[in-house]
Amino acid sequence: MESVREFFETLPDRVPPGKAAGVTSSYLFEIKDAGTWLVAVDDGKVAVTEGDGEADVSFAMSEEIFRKLVAGQQNPTTAVMMGKIKVKGDLGAATKLKTLLG
Repeated sequence: MESVREFFETLPDRVPPGKAAGVTSSYLFEIKDAGTWLVAVDDGKVAVTEGDGEADVSFAMSEEIFRKLVAGQQNPTTAVMMGKIKVKGDLGAATKLKTLLG
């Protein structure tokens, strides 16, 4: 599988504009031992920058959990309930993320 960095660097090209239409939210991903990325969605456009920043919602998790999420091997709701993913901020924005990445 690609690296976490490659995942985020190629994300804007992989999200169909139709899926992101009408969504205006920002997401901070803190992946332990891999890095931090800010994903900003603005009505169909997805921009990714490496590093910390202000976001509507932030997710903190291990690289292992992140890889399982991306591969569809980890249910995000279960992971949050088990404490494997820490979520801070706007839960409404968090639920839209599944639509974008799914």
